[in-house]
Amino acid sequence: MDKSAIPADYEALRELYTTQQAQMTQLQEFVQSLLEQIRLSRHQHFGARSEAFNVDQLSLLTADDITTSSGSDNADSNDPAKDDDGIDVPAHRRKRGKRKALPPDLPRINIVHTLEGEACQCEQCNSIMSPISERIYEQLDLIPATVQVMRNIKTVYGCSQCEGQIKTAPMPPQILPKCMASPGTLAHIVTAKFVDSLPLYRQEKQFQRMGIDLPRSTMAHWMIKAGDAIVPLVNLLNERMLSGHYIGMDETTIQVLKELGKKAQSKSYLWVRKGGPPGHPIVLYDYDPSRSQAVPVRLLDGFAGYLQADGYEGYGKVCSNGQVTRVGCMAHARRKFDEAVKSQLKPDPHSLPGIALKKIKALYRIEREAADLTSDERRTKRQQEAVPLLNDLRQWLDEHLPLVPKQSALGKALNYLHKQWPTLIVYTEQGDLRIDNNQVENAVRPFVVGRKNYLFCDSVAGAKATANLYSLIETAKANGIEPYRYLRHVFTELPKATSLEDFEALLPHRMG
Repeated sequence: MDKSAIPADYEALRELYTTQQAQMTQLQEFVQSLLEQIRLSRHQHFGARSEAFNVDQLSLLTADDITTSSGSDNADSNDPAKDDDGIDVPAHRRKRGKRKALPPDLPRINIVHTLEGEACQCEQCNSIMSPISERIYEQLDLIPATVQVMRNIKTVYGCSQCEGQIKTAPMPPQILPKCMASPGTLAHIVTAKFVDSLPLYRQEKQFQRMGIDLPRSTMAHWMIKAGDAIVPLVNLLNERMLSGHYIGMDETTIQVLKELGKKAQSKSYLWVRKGGPPGHPIVLYDYDPSRSQAVPVRLLDGFAGYLQADGYEGYGKVCSNGQVTRVGCMAHARRKFDEAVKSQLKPDPHSLPGIALKKIKALYRIEREAADLTSDERRTKRQQEAVPLLNDLRQWLDEHLPLVPKQSALGKALNYLHKQWPTLIVYTEQGDLRIDNNQVENAVRPFVVGRKNYLFCDSVAGAKATANLYSLIETAKANGIEPYRYLRHVFTELPKATSLEDFEALLPHRMG
């Protein structure tokens, strides 16, 4: 500052000093926020993806940082208050694991190995040795896929008297009329793409190695037609889900190249819901070009009960009608504190974010202990044990929330916990509610893994078909059904269905 601009008046000088101090404080907070973002970014890039509370993996800035923090970590290694569920066990010699037997239902081919001639003579008396027992060594023999052509021969009949009537024996109804793909072939391609995440261009190369010319464009057309054909089953699953009282929901991005009014690089969304009756889970995927609050309103039309989701404000409108009660996700709240720990220059498990992680961990310990209890027993245990811990966490939050800058990593974690608090404690009201929304995040993962391989959908029709096929496959997997066997059955029997009972008989939970 120019000396001539410095005020001579004491009050003016004091006001200037106060203003500059406030600006300096804001600048320091901003710089600290940037440093935290850099540390967190480096950890996310170089460190472990796990959110387990491991201080040894947190400081990744410089060698000096690692050296500095390692001394603190060693000092805390024997601290009983350290966040560690491990127990000490005496040293022992681990036994070598035994090879698991091959499945007994696999066909067996016996290959008998014998000794003949001189090899079968006794080395002491030269007499011929006789077999006394057998030693069996099993090997798994894999035969490549067998490809065959099914010839559907339709017999034509004519009247020998009037020579005017001709009839042809009909074929059974097909999932894709006039298509050369059998239900088994179609189920194989769908399973390879949506279960094994094998893009169609790679499957095209596999077919080429077998001497079959099957372009990816043809297979993509089959996927769209198959996705349209199973819409009645998806609609029935949707009705069963909406008739329940508990749904978890999340969304992830999907890129659609040919989308009206949008650039090819723009983002669309795949919305995931999980619910259904106890013991018969349902997983549904829905494509939508937007992430607006109108999408949950449409997907949850007619639903009354509990909706569990993260802190995204787009779920607010559907929960404002008085029919839907929102349940928060403790895993998202915990993740904010985990990021705050990882963004520290010298990670300390006894810092404020570390303390928050320990308090939240105590809540999860109760959930693990209550995993095998009935719904009523689990609710009682939560009321007796989890509610006091939540009250303690709320008191701790109120004490530290006003003292931490909002833009810091810890400030963001505290404010997220404060804002979501009314929804985070709802799970204690019912025994069948969950503490977090991890079940839905796990349902998102199969699509995310597939997206890394085939990257995008070419058209809106392809995106909708993808959502329908994932819905049927993941619901089958959730009910313990092997996807290929289920899809082959559906693609064979679905064209024959004519009544509501026929369609309901093809739902995954009816196959168990």
